[in-house]
Amino acid sequence: MKKLYAYKNCSTCKKAQKFVESLNANDIQTIDIVSSPPSRSELEEMLAVYGGNIRKLFNTSGKLYREKGLSAALREMSTNDALSLLEGEGMLVKRPFLIGDGVALVGFKQEDWEQVL
Repeated sequence: MKKLYAYKNCSTCKKAQKFVESLNANDIQTIDIVSSPPSRSELEEMLAVYGGNIRKLFNTSGKLYREKGLSAALREMSTNDALSLLEGEGMLVKRPFLIGDGVALVGFKQEDWEQVL
């Protein structure tokens, strides 16, 4: 089973969901990223896919990211603290966030999703 973490008001998430629906993929569960952010283990798995670049997991264009001053703070923050922030606040996580069954993607680029789905 794959999990698609998405935010209902995110246009990119809506595109990803439409794409998934077009595939008739019954093995993908959509989860509200705000009420149920990805788990620590899912975040760690995604972090490994992105070569340890924690910034890739953050929604850097989001309002909350700017309000918390994370652009500068991330440079000094431990990976553990950054993961704690992400698992505690779904709005900080780059979305859509697709994980499970050997798949790990953040953001939506249709070509990338076509290759793995």
